Amino acid sequence: MADLLSWFSDPVRRRPLLRLLVGAQVLYVLGVAGAGYATTALGKQVVLATTPIDPKELLSGDFVRLHYAIGAMPLSQWHGPQAPRRRQAVFVLLAAGPDSLSTAVGLYPQAPAAGVGQAVLRGWVTDVYRNSLNLRFNLERYYVPEGSDLRLEKAGRLHPLRVRVSIAPWGQARITRVAVQK
Repeated sequence: MADLLSWFSDPVRRRPLLRLLVGAQVLYVLGVAGAGYATTALGKQVVLATTPIDPKELLSGDFVRLHYAIGAMPLSQWHGPQAPRRRQAVFVLLAAGPDSLSTAVGLYPQAPAAGVGQAVLRGWVTDVYRNSLNLRFNLERYYVPEGSDLRLEKAGRLHPLRVRVSIAPWGQARITRVAVQK
């Protein structure tokens, strides 16, 4: 034990360890940022219809909570061997519909192969009802510049919002743009 303490107390031996730890932290931060940019650059773009919901949380900053049209799906679109359960990971197969909005084609327990003009979005079951189920996609919060959340929310009450989402080949999804549909 004394040998170990003397090893850490020697500044010459501590310096490489400190450099290694700082380097690992820098690489982690750059990796997280790089994954976000790679999702935007390499991902498949889909446009989803949504409506804003006012969260009324004082300590979370300015954001708009989004409720997606594909967040509530009929059980008839479920393609699994067993009934879906709460907190289960699921995959929504999306296809570009009219006016470039993506619509849900099916809901699967495993990621299906996407065809031409299709994309797969990962989500989680939040509630299961008799004929439908609710989903969450971790895309429900959109942080906006200070004060602009009210404008986006008011515009969303009059017209639905269009959210452009980039879905990376490895499954990560990211909001790239929110616009008012007129």
